[in-house]
Order: sequence, then structure tokens, then C-alpha cells
Amino acid sequence: MVGNNVSHANNKTKRRFLPNLQVVTLISDILGQKFRLRLTPNGLKTIEFHGGLDAFLLKTSSIKLSPDVAAIKKKLKKKASA
Repeated sequence: MVGNNVSHANNKTKRRFLPNLQVVTLISDILGQKFRLRLTPNGLKTIEFHGGLDAFLLKTSSIKLSPDVAAIKKKLKKKASA
């Protein structure tokens, strides 16, 4: 999103509203690996609500995931089915 910074003198300069991305390390219990992901705090809250990284990935469709996370889900499904 874009908008304006407005000073006390009503000068307007362009600014950008960037998402609050955090670098977090999440552990997959099934794979036994750590994954570093860039998530928003709301995304992290959603993962915790679903019961961890593994449960979240198995419940979420691959279309809604980024390509990197979809690859993690593919490995997870392969390991879980074996």
C-alpha cells in the first residue's frame, strides 16, 4: 500500500506501508528439521492455532502457500505417508 506522510505544516511526501515480516525458525516434528521462514505475526499465530508447522501444512491447500513452503509440505506428505 502507498500513502502520504503529512507534516505539521501539511507537507505531503509519498511513503509505503510494508508488511511486518519476522524471520522465525520453526521445527517440523515429522521431518525433524528446522526451517527459517519470513512470516507476519498473524501468520505465526495461525500456525500456532493449528497446532504447529506440521498440522498447519497438512490442513492448508498448496495453492495458498508460497513455493518454498509448498516444497516443505511435499516432503512432509511423503514422509508422513511412508
